[in-house]
Amino acid sequence: MIRSDFLGRFTALLTLTAAVLGSLTVNAQTAQPSVSAEACILMDAESGTVIYEKNSDNRMLIASTTKIMTALVALENASPDDIVEIKREWTAVEGSSMGLCPGEFCSLRELLYGLLLASGNDAGVAVACHTAGSVEKFAELMNQKAEELGMENSHFANPHGLDHEAHCSTARDMAILASAAMQNAELALIASTDEVVLPRGRRFSNHNKLLKSCEGCIGLKTGYTSKAGRTLVSVCERNGTRLVCVTLRDGDDWADHAKLYDWGFENYESVKVADSSEVVGTLPIVSGKVGGVNVVAGETLRLFAEKGTEIETEINLPQFAYAGLEKGDRVGWLTVYTDGEEVARLPLVCAEDVPIGDSVHLNFWERVRWAWYIGNKYSNPIGNVI
Repeated sequence: MIRSDFLGRFTALLTLTAAVLGSLTVNAQTAQPSVSAEACILMDAESGTVIYEKNSDNRMLIASTTKIMTALVALENASPDDIVEIKREWTAVEGSSMGLCPGEFCSLRELLYGLLLASGNDAGVAVACHTAGSVEKFAELMNQKAEELGMENSHFANPHGLDHEAHCSTARDMAILASAAMQNAELALIASTDEVVLPRGRRFSNHNKLLKSCEGCIGLKTGYTSKAGRTLVSVCERNGTRLVCVTLRDGDDWADHAKLYDWGFENYESVKVADSSEVVGTLPIVSGKVGGVNVVAGETLRLFAEKGTEIETEINLPQFAYAGLEKGDRVGWLTVYTDGEEVARLPLVCAEDVPIGDSVHLNFWERVRWAWYIGNKYSNPIGNVI
């Protein structure tokens, strides 16, 4: 509990080398590279900050990069250990195939390897029909997921990406999808696999050449049809920063992705501003078994930042607090500024319980008074990164 009549403020300013970026495209310190893609985007996976874009909201055909959504929806609605009996009609789909045979039994996990590595259209239909009962019902799930993720300019009509007038997305939406998909551990494992040997002697190599040629690449999916051209969604991680790149209708996609990643990592980084496991200060305690309590941030905060400018953090704590607090109780704020503007606010909390000393007894009204004070002093909503 905190004494209002003796309340003080302890303020510390820390300067870090970096600049906070919001969810807006920003200018880099060095010249942006040029790419041959008709549409393109380079985005920080964690914050959604876009650092490069070209026609990123144009609705276009996306070919087999569709299968990222197929895999994500399947894993969220079925188990990878499900056993699937392959029906004859599932094997008749045109285009690339993992070679499914009518009547055989495969796990959903095997089908997902065939979907993401071999880009099997037959695998896409099998996954969809097992998960939702039909391609049409599965497409409904795909569109529900797209809406949930905020993919505002996308519509899915099938699980494989073959050309369809009602099947389209944008570079921005596909980057949003890729960021979400790579948070699914099973999907991320499959997408990062260079080669796999499955039961019945099936051996697949990942079509994504960036896994071998681009430092830090951990996925994701290639695509091609004659109408869509070459499409590519990839994810790359270096030094704790994860970037997503999407190119649509790009005849030189391997080189463009590698070029954009080199430029992005050279000019931007993910900066840890607060760590919930690190003590940021000590708050003096009155009437406790101990004279002070360690204070930590209520959550870990990383900001995607352009190299070379400043972040300021301000620690706001009272002069002291009464005992009776518990681990996790909010006692102050950590405010983050860039260019003099507040961009984030995190709660500062007790790192451990603060029991009242055995010889100290507060009466009922004293406890009510200080409980009310704490609740009102720190009742402002926590700010988010902007």
